Amino acid sequence: MSWGKPKDRDDEAKGGFKGLLRSILPGIPWAERAESKDTRTFDPPSGMVFRVHNSNGLTRISGEDRDDIEVMMHKTARAESPEAAEALLQEIRLAVDDQGGRLSLDVEIPRRWNRRGTANLCVKLPRHMEVWVAAANGRIDIEGIRGLVRARSTNGSAKVSDIVGDVEVATTNAKVSCSCTFGKLLARSSNGKIEIEEHSGSVDASTSNGLIRASLDALGDDGVLLCTSNGRIVLDLPDEVDADIDIRVDNGVIRNDRELCQKGRETNGRVAGRLGAGGKSIKLRTSNGSVSLH
Repeated sequence: MSWGKPKDRDDEAKGGFKGLLRSILPGIPWAERAESKDTRTFDPPSGMVFRVHNSNGLTRISGEDRDDIEVMMHKTARAESPEAAEALLQEIRLAVDDQGGRLSLDVEIPRRWNRRGTANLCVKLPRHMEVWVAAANGRIDIEGIRGLVRARSTNGSAKVSDIVGDVEVATTNAKVSCSCTFGKLLARSSNGKIEIEEHSGSVDASTSNGLIRASLDALGDDGVLLCTSNGRIVLDLPDEVDADIDIRVDNGVIRNDRELCQKGRETNGRVAGRLGAGGKSIKLRTSNGSVSLH
């Protein structure tokens, strides 16, 4: 039995309906698109500082054993016609500022109500650089850096991994993920969870609405501070650790698997005491949620 003719009639009907809508509502951003890829290389700046701002798209940074900086930009434009999409594509550009010992890149995407442009960046650079990333409407992924990392994202998740150096990462309406990091870690999120795995060093992490889960290989001198307004906290510590524990919960339960010495006063909403010889501070706080210490 042949199904070709009914399918053809169905396709014609869909095409006719789409064409009718286009004629009635001109300027609506339909599926016409244009895209291109462009690769540029740069010499590392004298101060070994790299900054990038991407207003709409994925930003991926990889530290490698190399002597130059490679930037691949995949541009996509959508508009009401192929000609309009191609015109928008040509307007998406990479602004470059190489001054003061740092290389700064800014992805410029024109904004129009009936057209949309995105630019996905893939950057490969020397490992021993200081990296700053700011992004909107797109996720951030940074790995393999041996220096300071600062990342800020709005409406996009942020992931950092294999970092030796202090890390500051913040998101709005999205998740923060950190793994295999060594140094001071500052993590912030609003309306997103924070997950930390295989970290060595101090941790200061907080979110307004979301889970905080942290697994530590070693404690830093500044200890640990985990705070969430509405969400659980789960902390996994090394087997041998010297720290002063202070856990507080407003509405929730505390589950503690560690044997504490010199316990302070325990109530339904607070547990305090010492692990090992004590010294480094571990503070866990949640308003609405449970806390688990392992």
